[in-house]
Amino acid sequence: MKKRFLSGLLTGILCTVLIGSLVLLGFDRISGNTSDNGNSIISEETGASNQTAEELAAKQEVAVFDKKLTYIKSIINKYYLGEVTNEQFDTGILKGLLEALDDPYSCYYTAEEYAALMQSSDGVYCGIGSLVSQNAKTGVITIVKPFVDGPAYKAGMLPGDIIYKVNGTEVTGTDLSTVVSQMKGEKGTNVIVTVVREGEEDPLDLVITRDEIEVPTVEYEMLEDNIGYIYVMEFDKVTVSQFKNAIEDLTKQGMKGLVVDLRDNPGGLYDSAVAMLDRMLPEGLIVYTETKDGTRDEEYSDNKEFFDLPLAVLINGNSASASEIFAGAIQDYGIGTLVGTQSFGKGIVQSVIPLYDGSAVKITVSKYYTPNGRSIHETGITPDVEVELEEGLSKQLVITHDEDNQLQKAVEVILKQIGE
Repeated sequence: MKKRFLSGLLTGILCTVLIGSLVLLGFDRISGNTSDNGNSIISEETGASNQTAEELAAKQEVAVFDKKLTYIKSIINKYYLGEVTNEQFDTGILKGLLEALDDPYSCYYTAEEYAALMQSSDGVYCGIGSLVSQNAKTGVITIVKPFVDGPAYKAGMLPGDIIYKVNGTEVTGTDLSTVVSQMKGEKGTNVIVTVVREGEEDPLDLVITRDEIEVPTVEYEMLEDNIGYIYVMEFDKVTVSQFKNAIEDLTKQGMKGLVVDLRDNPGGLYDSAVAMLDRMLPEGLIVYTETKDGTRDEEYSDNKEFFDLPLAVLINGNSASASEIFAGAIQDYGIGTLVGTQSFGKGIVQSVIPLYDGSAVKITVSKYYTPNGRSIHETGITPDVEVELEEGLSKQLVITHDEDNQLQKAVEVILKQIGE
């Protein structure tokens, strides 16, 4: 509550202070010109440094803001019931600056939050063991899938549970990475995750004992009729090698066709999606991005290896970002059939920029496009074969292949291609 109070209080004034500071710095460089004798150039008529009216106005705005900020801090220190440290003030200001962008994907990470973020993208971490997603418009965080036999699974967490609080603090609207870092911690320690569950009148407090989690980013097996099946949970650093090893092993087993399952895959690392597509596509453009100034960055497949068997890719409303890069490229090249429902529609790219003190900022820097030039942001990708998952299955922790009507449709599509 304390953090939210500070963030809300300071968000509206943050852009002014940093922009004003930048303008002031620019003014200092301009007015710092020196004559041959090393003295600053001074106006003979006014006796003031050589500066424009705009620069004077900017300097005055900064002075007014500094006075306002000091006054607000004094109000908080005098009247606010809780205790607030200078570190909390500083963190609130920096988080508020990114919140002022009104972009759910841009945020500030403290040093601890950034370290946790980097740990999770490596594929191994200590936490509760679940896949989560966040609605960009409402800020609601939902459990997509607890890992089987993981801490959250053992505590009774179910798909579709809405995370309401972590250790008593409401998290709706908080950056997803921040909430995930709050659920991480030392092995053997407890975290209380309060969830809202359909059919339950009151929120449920789940006491979860953290444990070391090795994210199972890729699972695979050979189905009947020699149809390979690869489930990609998310795109981490370890996912590339796991994905390629799965294809190699299935090929050795005599695979005649392949289903790649990207359902409920929230995305992950852009570079991992590109590397996996390099294994699948013929030579050509994989994806490209464009920045606000029109700078275009293109990624290409080198054609050293590509997938030439019947292929189907499963997607749904939780397939986002890197998943959509993968599915969109497969669809554009026509080398596979997309099966399922409309994807999420996140077609923008974020960069995480480390700062000197171990903290970092994540900021949206570009929009990506499929090889045919499609932007799917806020629209998503439409599957070639639309199939809704049968009612009730989405709430099950485990769905057997026989029950999974979307998977069965994908297999049917492949069998038709190979003539069986």
